[in-house]
Amino acid sequence: MISGPGSTTSNLAAPTLADVLAARQIVDKYLRRTPFLHPMALGQALGLDVYLKCENMQPTGAFKVRGGVNLFARSPRAELERGVVTASTGNHGQSIAFAGRAFGIPVIIYAPEKANTFKIKAMQNLGATVVQEGATYDDSVANGQARARREGQRYVSASDEPLLIAGVATAYLEMLEEEPALDTFIVPLGGGSNACGACIVAKTINPRARVIAVQAAGAPAFYNSFRAGHVTSTETVNTFADGLATRAAYDLPFGILSRMLDDVILVSDDEIAEAIALLMDTTHQLAEGAGAAPVAAARKLAPQLKGRKVGLMLSGGNVTLDIVARALRTRGADRR
Repeated sequence: MISGPGSTTSNLAAPTLADVLAARQIVDKYLRRTPFLHPMALGQALGLDVYLKCENMQPTGAFKVRGGVNLFARSPRAELERGVVTASTGNHGQSIAFAGRAFGIPVIIYAPEKANTFKIKAMQNLGATVVQEGATYDDSVANGQARARREGQRYVSASDEPLLIAGVATAYLEMLEEEPALDTFIVPLGGGSNACGACIVAKTINPRARVIAVQAAGAPAFYNSFRAGHVTSTETVNTFADGLATRAAYDLPFGILSRMLDDVILVSDDEIAEAIALLMDTTHQLAEGAGAAPVAAARKLAPQLKGRKVGLMLSGGNVTLDIVARALRTRGADRR
């Protein structure tokens, strides 16, 4: 077994529903509840009864901010006051930067040299110091961990953090409060915190609920790990969906998901691009690649989801104009 990127230990305790309920008390103080839609046009296009959780409407444009505020609120101040260091391609970094600003804690974020420029600027606008070093996310993790050890600072993994998982899981509490009959959840899976949150909430409340994760075909680390029964990695990743571009599965999420997740499927970048355009066309919601991946998966799985109430997680909307243009071209080609 190898360690997932940025993991600190494989012995971390998995959060429970009680931890998620405690996190909700924190999240509600800092964040407004995001819209939860029952979009008829999208449902008709998919041939399914679907509900859409719009985490693209968070102040950082993605679900991860829930985890950031929970971690900062629940961690001892002395553990954080020398500064918090993390590595991110964007959304996780924005979450930590947002929380750092809210709690008055300096944040240093390591990112790859060619990371999404929109997300880099967003992290800087939230007050974080962004250090772009290395060609890959794994390089950023290594550099960030080395900095934290050298300076005696707290390093925050993108997914091997129980407090982050409990925080992001609050989105699924909101979904089930608004539609208790939801029995299927389709969620994007990069590092795994989102999928873990779905499993912890949905499976505890309704053990018969199904949770299906979706990864990009060009970044199948967890897909491979799930089928192998242990954590594996890939040499490279090849997807425009940077929220899914994880080279290795993380230890803590793998431990949770290997017990609780029903399935994980792969979708191509073209299928993700088509889903971005479909969301714009039918719901007027803007999704990044990871945020649109559940819609792509729902199209693929539609025959076996008939008669179920399906909750889709639109996890983020931090997308660049060139990706939007690609999505529109893909949709145009699909219609010809």
